Amino acid sequence: QVQFVESGGGLVQPGGSLRLSCASSRSIFSIDNMGWYRQAPGKQRELVARITRSGYTNYADSVKGRFTISRDNAKNTVYLQMNNMKPEDTAVYYCNAINPLGTAYGNWGQGTQVTVSS
Repeated sequence: QVQFVESGGGLVQPGGSLRLSCASSRSIFSIDNMGWYRQAPGKQRELVARITRSGYTNYADSVKGRFTISRDNAKNTVYLQMNNMKPEDTAVYYCNAINPLGTAYGNWGQGTQVTVSS
């Protein structure tokens, strides 16, 4: 089963930027949909961005206009560029493959912690 390793998190001030990376254990070329999720303390994991194999993207309303998801199939990597960050973006961020029913189906990685604070 496909597995992912997330990296690039850290501490950033409000208004700052971070770029997260998600490396796959196998080729993502055949994976139609990849997504970035996040889980804040005491909250359920939520999908914040999704990208299809052809590059079509969609975003949660809370991050629209600030976050950009992209994928490099040759490097088996998915990215999340986060700009104009807010304290409410603080969470552990994960990536995963998404099936046609909208369910994540790969093994969850350790995630990468993102903290937005002054």
